[in-house]
Formats: sequence, structure tokens, C-alpha cells
Amino acid sequence: MNDLDLNTLLGPEDDEGSPRRRSRGAGKRGGGRRRRRRRNRGRFLAPMLAFIVLAGILGGGGYFAYTRINDALVPDDYTGAGSGEVVIEIKDGQSASDVAQELERQGVVASARAFTNAIANAKKSGSLQPGEYKLRKKMSAASAVEMLDHDKRLRDTFTIAEGLRLSQTLPQLAEKTGKPLEEFNAAAKDVESLDLPKYAKGKLEGYAFPATYEFQPNSTPKQILAAMVKRYNQTAEKYDIESGAKDLGFTPHELITIASIVQAEAGRQEDMAKIARVIYNRLKLPMNLAMDSTVMYALKKKGTYATFAETRNTKSRYNTYKYPGLPPGPIANPGDHAIEAALNPAKGPWLFFVATDPKSQVTEFATTETEHNALVAKCKANGGCGG
Repeated sequence: MNDLDLNTLLGPEDDEGSPRRRSRGAGKRGGGRRRRRRRNRGRFLAPMLAFIVLAGILGGGGYFAYTRINDALVPDDYTGAGSGEVVIEIKDGQSASDVAQELERQGVVASARAFTNAIANAKKSGSLQPGEYKLRKKMSAASAVEMLDHDKRLRDTFTIAEGLRLSQTLPQLAEKTGKPLEEFNAAAKDVESLDLPKYAKGKLEGYAFPATYEFQPNSTPKQILAAMVKRYNQTAEKYDIESGAKDLGFTPHELITIASIVQAEAGRQEDMAKIARVIYNRLKLPMNLAMDSTVMYALKKKGTYATFAETRNTKSRYNTYKYPGLPPGPIANPGDHAIEAALNPAKGPWLFFVATDPKSQVTEFATTETEHNALVAKCKANGGCGG
């Protein structure tokens, strides 16, 4: 841009100056132009310097903002599978964000955001399950997500057999879990926290359902027993025990008592429905149940056969040789098959049964006293029946 162009932009007053200036500088036109050029250069230089400074400030701020945004979008993360061992517990109700904070706190992942991003990318944000998991220090977030799969939870698995008394079940639980027997005994007495059915009459015997269980290593005896009662309640609902017992003319507690006797007396599953029928047939008659299993329960003894003296002298209400009707409650914890047999007894006139071959556990049935005596003789010949 030449001087003429600049003069045009600046306007007449700036171009010529005041009238006084014009008269004083009329003879020095060249000097006036040089002064105007210097003034014009100064006017453009200052804004240009300001622009450069402002651009520098904005550029620095932009870079800072970029790094902040980049850190948010690409959070710190470790690489690889990590090392060492860390046990992480996911508690009931915890979100993926809660777990992420705990993982960062314990040095498993580099940042909580890395984990939440990784679990979101894996579409597993809603799949975290309560439990304990074994992870490693300084592992990638993606590796941590893989190791928090519910199939990889730390857990103890054990089986409680059908037909065990509570006095046998609790020591087994203590042995299998490594937790003190005293704690199981105390938990068994705290029946209010176990959610027993009302008809259980505040007694756990018969309602600690035998099955295979899976527990977290930190589960308490109270939680374990509560889970066994819960399993019983699920079974009761499955078989509709309350309605079934009513149809048979008994209370649910009486039906579980019958099922427990069936469980204790039967050597084989296929005999259970017939044994249940013998019990019902005897209850209809003026005839005692006379079950050895109830006497042995009263005596807190193990074994199949009670002696004649034990059946005569045991004063407990569980002595069904001495007292008519059912004993006060279950004598063991029956399983599915025994409960089903009690609800659906076989049809038949039998009043007696004898395990005639203790080795094969074969049970035979009889209707008359004569037939029963013959079965007892057969049992003794095979080394059973106290023979």
C-alpha cells in the first residue's frame, strides 16, 4: 500500500494536519511525508505486537486445554497382566464406578476412569456380581475386567448329605468351611435371623436343607445356615408343602417330621414311598410307629437298630415304641426324595418293613405280624436286626 492509499484511509485531517501545521510546513513537503510514515508505522506495529502476545497466550491455553481433554479421554492405564496378588471384594449393590475407585485405591488399575471405560467397552458394566476376586497389582483395566467375571469368584463348595441330624450337620459345616463350631452352634440358636417357617416352631432341625452349596470365603456361619433355610423354603414352595400336608390331614411340620423318618429309615430311594405308606397306615390305626430311628435320635446315638431295652426304657417323647403318634419334630434333615415320598406315599396295605439285607440295603414289606417275623428272621440271618 503506497502513501496515497494510506492517506486516503486516514482521511483529510490526518493527511494534511491542522491549518497551522499546513502553513508552517508548506515549504518542507518531503519532511512531512517522512514524519507521517513514521507515525503510520508506529500505529500498525503496536496492534501487531498485541496480536502476537494474545496469540501466544491463547495458544498456550489451548495446548493446556488440549492436554486436559486428552487426559480425560485417554486416562492413565497400565499395560499387561500385572504382578502380585490382591483380593478384591465386590459388595452387594456396588456400581462399576464404586468398584473402579476401589481398584485404583488398591493399586490394581492406574485410574478409575480407565476401568470404567474398559468395562463399558466390554459391555459388562451391569454384570458385576458380589463376591471376592483374586486380581494383581498394576494390571491393565481390560485385564481387570476379565478377572472380575462372576465365574472366577473365590468360593467354597461343599455338600451336606441327606438325613444328617443337626448335631452332625454343624460339625461338618465347621470342618468344611474352617469356621469355629461354636459359631455354628450359636447361629443355630439364633433362629430369628434364619427366616425359619412359622410352622418350624423355632427349631432348625429338619429345615437345614441338605444340598451342595457354594459360599464366599468370608461368609459367616449365620449366613450359611440362613442360606440352607432359604433352600428349604424354596423346596417347600416347589412342592407346595402346606397344601400337600393339608390334603393328607397333617400340618407342614408333621409332614417334614414324617419325611425325616422316611429319610432315616430308607436305605434306597425306591423304598421311600412305601416306607411313607407304612407310617401313614400305622398312624390311622391304634398302633405305635415303633421306629428305631426315633429312639436312636432320642438317645443321640448312631446306628440302625435299637435294642429291646432301649425301646422299653427310653422316656423321651421321641421313643415311638412307647408313645403313640408322631414324635415332637423332625429327627433329621430330609432331602427332596424323602419330602416327595411323604407327599406322595405309595398305595398299599403294608404295616411293617425290615431291611433284610444290611449290605445291599434292600428293604422288604409285610402286612401281617407273621410276615414281619419272617422278615426279621431273614434280617438276623444276614447279620442285621441286632442278630
